Amino acid sequence: MRVNLSGHHVDVTPALRSYVERKLGRVMRRFDRLIDMQCTLTVEKLRHRAESTVSVRGSTIHAYAVEDDMYAAIDALADKLDRRVRKHKERVRDHRAVEAQKHGLAPAQ
Repeated sequence: MRVNLSGHHVDVTPALRSYVERKLGRVMRRFDRLIDMQCTLTVEKLRHRAESTVSVRGSTIHAYAVEDDMYAAIDALADKLDRRVRKHKERVRDHRAVEAQKHGLAPAQ
C-alpha cells in the first residue's frame, strides 16, 4: 500500500517523502488490513504539523503531531499511529475471541 502524501505551505521533497514512508511503514507492517493512508504535512510560522488518517475495515484512525521540526513531528505521528493501530488490532482480536468462546468454537482461557 502506498501513502498519499500532501503538503500545505511546504514542498514535499523526495527525501521527506521517503522518510514519511519509512516511518509509517512500521504501521503498515503491524496491521495488514489497511485500506488507505492519507498524510498531510503543514507549516504555519514555526509550527510543523504532521497529520494522518488511516482507513481500516470498519473504522478510521486519525492522529496528528505538532513540533518545532518536521522530522520530529513525523516521528511523533508515527508513534501515535502505531499505538492507535495496535489498540484497534487488539480490540478486533479480543472481540472475535469472545464471540468464539460464546458460541463454543474456541477453548475458554
